[in-house]
Amino acid sequence: MITPHIIVLGNEKGGTGKSTVAMHIIVHLLRDGKKVASLDLDGRQGSLTKYIKNRNLYAEKHGISLPMPEHLAVAASSSFTEKSIAEDLKVLDSTIKDLKKIADFIVIDTPGSDNYLMRAGHNYADTLITPINESLIDLDVLGSVDPETQKISSPSQYSQTVWEARKFRAAHRLKPLRWFVVRNRLSHVDTRNRHVMDKVINDLAKRVSFTALPGLGERVIYRELFLKGLTMLDLRKAGVDMNIGLSHIAARREIKQLMDTIEE
Repeated sequence: MITPHIIVLGNEKGGTGKSTVAMHIIVHLLRDGKKVASLDLDGRQGSLTKYIKNRNLYAEKHGISLPMPEHLAVAASSSFTEKSIAEDLKVLDSTIKDLKKIADFIVIDTPGSDNYLMRAGHNYADTLITPINESLIDLDVLGSVDPETQKISSPSQYSQTVWEARKFRAAHRLKPLRWFVVRNRLSHVDTRNRHVMDKVINDLAKRVSFTALPGLGERVIYRELFLKGLTMLDLRKAGVDMNIGLSHIAARREIKQLMDTIEE
């Protein structure tokens, strides 16, 4: 029996495009003929759950068939007692075991803040993808950076969370976690900020052991696609009618480059 590959989207910051990247990964795998399950651990925002709901509504409204994952959500209890936390973690483990029976890949979207479900989700990651906005401000999720010298003083709390997940997997004799940091909302203009980001990201990659990848450009189309539950990979398919011009070509190339690297 082949063990499903688990891809986790993680970042302690919100608004970095985790759900957008997650949905594009899901649709890429589905259109490649894979059986995909998705799990939303962000009970507060539920962005991935909303994305998939929008996708179902679009398919029903237009009378078309769109590839869909087997989707579930696990929310944190409101009481935060020791007993409720233990129950939530038990539910999470049981849910993932059930999804492993039906899927080749499981894609997990985690909350954009630190909680026990977010940390537990990272322990399951064969591949961890951390989208960050193309801004020096967002780098503090990876490490403390001196604003004048751009030197790294220490890893961040989130980097420590990833380190703990790596130790957990080693202790349980699971395969090592692969960590990719995806630079999201990339500007299409060569700027000083990009050069500084290049240097700092490369330094951080060596310090806390991740692979840096270019992600999705800054495009309004991604917001429009969310509302319809669509991805760039659905465009030009039967029944999907959106007039977005030539920008979809570059965007599809971004997705392909990202997936090619992740799947190596």
